[in-house]
Amino acid sequence: MRFACLGSGSKGNAWLVESGATRVMLDCGFGVRDMSARLARLGLEMSDVTAVVLTHEHSDHVRGALPFARKAGCPVWATHGCLAMIEALDSIERVDVRYIDSHAAIAIGDLQLQSFPVPHDAREPVQFVASDGARRWGLLTDAGHVTEHMTAMLDGCDALAVECNHDLDKLRSGSYPASLKARILGRYGHLDNGAAAGLLAGIGRDRLQHVVAAHLSEENNTPALAREALAAVLGCRPDWVGVADQSAGLDWREIL
Repeated sequence: MRFACLGSGSKGNAWLVESGATRVMLDCGFGVRDMSARLARLGLEMSDVTAVVLTHEHSDHVRGALPFARKAGCPVWATHGCLAMIEALDSIERVDVRYIDSHAAIAIGDLQLQSFPVPHDAREPVQFVASDGARRWGLLTDAGHVTEHMTAMLDGCDALAVECNHDLDKLRSGSYPASLKARILGRYGHLDNGAAAGLLAGIGRDRLQHVVAAHLSEENNTPALAREALAAVLGCRPDWVGVADQSAGLDWREIL
């Protein structure tokens, strides 16, 4: 089992998780041409993607989902709330749409994806734990605060990608308008480095082979600050913590 990132940040998000012949794309926030080029960096073509699974309807997560699915000929999975919002903006004609229960698991080929709800300013947002039956990879971005249920879902994962959107001091002293700062800092906004570190402190970490900081703000955070915050909890060197980049993404990480 392995995972990779095609890009993570406010300009677009997409992740891949693979087991056997199954490759699931979680979110598709780039246009089709851009997505094709990003897949090529990982040695893949669009037709290699088994399914697209969406976390929520914000454009940096779904911008290319329906066009990609039409061209690749793969299904799109999302919650009823997410799909209702997408359908209001784009036709779902010629797309194999499948619905996700925010508390249920779905089986896609050799992978099982367990969804769980998160507090974010979207319509029925979820995140996922993907498993091949032996190993578990957790994805958590776009959440305003950490809930007990989120902590329980991510407990004991073998690998984890967690949102480190901002450094509190940089955001508060930065140039964003007050209204945008309030949204990001709110209970339905985004996790800061300290909140992500607090999540790690609350889960079992004995099995962790990979931890990746994700969805970093280009203005209100730095890879060094995110790494330092997570490494302090993990008891590791900061450079052991991966960072998913907006443009370069993250190369394949094997989960053994």
